[in-house]
Amino acid sequence: MKRIAVLGSTGSIGTSCLEVLDGLRHEMSLVGVTARRRWQRLAAQSHDFAIPRAVLSDTSLNGEVQRDAFHSETQLTYGPDQIEQLAASDDVDVVVSGIAGAAGLRGTWAAVEAGKTVAIANKETLVVAGPLVVEKAAETGAILLPVDSEHSAIFQALQAGQRHDVKRIILTSSGGPCRGWSREQIEAVTPDAALRHPTWNMGPKITVDSATLMNKALEVIEAKWLFGLEADQIEVVVHPQSVVHSIVEFADGSCIAQLSPPDMKLPIQYALTWPDRLECPSPKMDWSATWSLDFEPPDRELFPALDLGFEVARRGGSCGAVLNAASEVAVERFLAGDLAFIEIPRVCRAVLDAHNFDPSPSLSDLIRFDEWARKETNKWKSSRSS
Repeated sequence: MKRIAVLGSTGSIGTSCLEVLDGLRHEMSLVGVTARRRWQRLAAQSHDFAIPRAVLSDTSLNGEVQRDAFHSETQLTYGPDQIEQLAASDDVDVVVSGIAGAAGLRGTWAAVEAGKTVAIANKETLVVAGPLVVEKAAETGAILLPVDSEHSAIFQALQAGQRHDVKRIILTSSGGPCRGWSREQIEAVTPDAALRHPTWNMGPKITVDSATLMNKALEVIEAKWLFGLEADQIEVVVHPQSVVHSIVEFADGSCIAQLSPPDMKLPIQYALTWPDRLECPSPKMDWSATWSLDFEPPDRELFPALDLGFEVARRGGSCGAVLNAASEVAVERFLAGDLAFIEIPRVCRAVLDAHNFDPSPSLSDLIRFDEWARKETNKWKSSRSS
């Protein structure tokens, strides 16, 4: 049986992952879960699966959490270092990297260093430290399997041909809740409007990123490192139905796509069961219904975040860490009412331009760039400031 650890088990990816694992109890064993503060949900999961190990990264909860709320055989520990220990543990075969944001880097890095199979749902790991992670995986024998629906689709479609025959990949985007809006409407976007995603149910950060197309920008960077591509081999197309999850175009002109209803359980399960395919709890295509699949180019003038992704994919170095950190803080400020929607890509551009570019940073350098960019983004003056 494969032994699974889910980092970030109480988030949207984590809970979907546990739904998948519930149907795979004869093939897989859930041996560890982690959360930041949602200890009640973590405790419930410990009972559902009789999980041996649970970690809360927020050490301030130590002493506040009701220990008897957890399964009697669950070992409960605290702190980010415990997440790294779990990810590298000898009794773990597959690590699901589901912690949102740059906070997921440390656990993912520990798993890669230990040579694990890593199901990467945390795109920020590759955005921030893509070349270092890929190099370390080659050194330790770690296997990187994508969980993002778009990158899972590319991974699946690539199996139809040879890597050297790939001409380009096309990442699909729903266009988010602001697709087709005018500039006047974009300038007036509220947090409530930005969180109304038309096809996906995700956490607030990724949902706002979908509205600005920053999520697609980050996916461009992720794809570059995950599949060993050049930036000019990656394109983005808006596909509002979110049924075609991405496309690979080969040298002969053949385009291979992966289709399924928008639901994260399928790419999660494929990462867990690869190279096998098993019955999955995700919804299936209804071929008895009439389907209409639309594709259109993104409006890069109204959504300039996308260009930032291609720029960072071309430049590499410290740019990914800076862009990701600026994006995380900018979204926090927008949701708090401290930043206008249209200012999110503007502050990211300003911070990216202001940083001292390093073409070959170490992991510790990237952490310093991350901290610097967060401080700079918090200092940026919004039009909403009094």
